[in-house]
Amino acid sequence: MTPPPARTGHAVHTAPFLDVDTLIGDRQIEIVICCGSGGVGKTTTSAALAVRAAEAGRRVVVLTIDPARRLAQSLGLGELDNTPRPVVGIDTTAGGSLDAMMLDMKRTFDEVVVTHSTPEKAQQILANPFYKALSSSFSGTQEYMAMERLGQLHAQASTDAAAGRPAWDLIVVDTPPARSALDFLDAPEHLSSLLDGRFIRLLLAPAKGPLRLMGVGFNLVSNAMNKVLGSSLITDVQTFVRACEAIFGGFRQRAEETFARLSSRHTVFLVVATAQRDALREASYFVDRLTEERMPLAGLVVNRVHGSTLDVSAERSASLAEDLDGTHELEAEALRRHADLMRVADAESTLLDRFASSRPEVPQTQVPVLPSDVTALADLREVGRLMAEKD
Repeated sequence: MTPPPARTGHAVHTAPFLDVDTLIGDRQIEIVICCGSGGVGKTTTSAALAVRAAEAGRRVVVLTIDPARRLAQSLGLGELDNTPRPVVGIDTTAGGSLDAMMLDMKRTFDEVVVTHSTPEKAQQILANPFYKALSSSFSGTQEYMAMERLGQLHAQASTDAAAGRPAWDLIVVDTPPARSALDFLDAPEHLSSLLDGRFIRLLLAPAKGPLRLMGVGFNLVSNAMNKVLGSSLITDVQTFVRACEAIFGGFRQRAEETFARLSSRHTVFLVVATAQRDALREASYFVDRLTEERMPLAGLVVNRVHGSTLDVSAERSASLAEDLDGTHELEAEALRRHADLMRVADAESTLLDRFASSRPEVPQTQVPVLPSDVTALADLREVGRLMAEKD
């Protein structure tokens, strides 16, 4: 793969350097979460970071929540599913390894039900129409199950380590493209509140002896709800809640445990962006939310930054092209293209300087735009190298 052009023509930024190699070399860090808006290379960043960490000696599992198939393709795997699969081709000289997986929301929810209830209750829940809708399409379920799966991976790693078996010591999570940096963290609390909330309990109130005095009033509400939502939905919800009562507390407990784990010394967050106005605006929002919530923010990864090895300004290139018009057309066209490139690079530099000046405490690393798409393990290895390279 041809190396990308060096990053020249950019102003000196005030942001401290995000030292990726130090981050992945810190054995106390067990979880890295890459968050950001869509289309900024978050999946590629997660995979490249995982490859670099594995080849530095970490035992890594990368979990993607993005439904796109790019990660499987770039890692040389035919497909990814809810089961971690070893990635072939990783340099294991330093003792590391890499597994990869993609979140299967429905399967993860099914596993939660089976693990935390009796076989009879589990069968009843899995067959319930409300549960089927909840586990496959309810808002927030994907984010909640991502945190459940993360908890499962972390628990499995701890169990394997205690038993003396090879265990993951780093989990890299590629999050969904969410408007809020903490949508996937808030979701566990939202879902557990729904399943353990007053409204759901109210649905069961007529069946409870001490609350039967509420029955008349509730029946009026229930009749109205039946007309709007349909009696079958209310019945399905009531049946589901009764079957799930034994695991309600577990939802909230695991949500609280996950939140505590993600705000601990053992987790870091990376915000991923491009050097575009909208992407940096989203990155600012992510950084601010994470800072507000006192989450351990490691820094900002800026992908697809433009530059050139030819240290000639846009204005100078345009002037030279004009002088050569009519006599040296190929040279003139090359200079015009260089002028366009430098205008892009200058605009990106201005935006990055503005971001750095408004948030000078946030470390940054920049990855130059590549000459081709990332489609293979070698490409991910190159992205990881560039991510760790200081200007």
